[in-house]
Amino acid sequence: MIDDKGEQLGVLSPKEALKIAVERGLDMVEVAPHARPPVCKIMDVGKYKYEQSKREREARKKQHIISVKEVKLRPNIEDHDFNVKTRNAIRFLEAGDKVKVTIMFRGRELSHPELGRELLTRVAAVVKDMATVEKNPKLEGKNMTMILSPK
Repeated sequence: MIDDKGEQLGVLSPKEALKIAVERGLDMVEVAPHARPPVCKIMDVGKYKYEQSKREREARKKQHIISVKEVKLRPNIEDHDFNVKTRNAIRFLEAGDKVKVTIMFRGRELSHPELGRELLTRVAAVVKDMATVEKNPKLEGKNMTMILSPK
């Protein structure tokens, strides 16, 4: 038997241990049921559960959820539009999010996937200071995608 201050009370019968717990206004909790003899502790279960939930909430506050943001481009994009899209990608990376860069092909554009690959390498070159290429450019149907993650 262990009391609420962490001191050992020795081996007691269940009735004696329960009587001590009731006198102190606390609960008797079986900590190690498979031990010989079983180990019980006198504690306030409500307070214990509250402190445990408080620790879990604090741990949840500290974790950062990384989301994937997407930037869509076309193979024949103009320089100004390209700069706007890369600026958005940089903003997402600075916020700590991953960025999925997608090149969408239509019609005959699909016959020149090298244009899309060049565009994606250009995007990777612009953001190389703050991002690493997590997934290299890959053609999937009519789209070519690449995933960037913040450094």
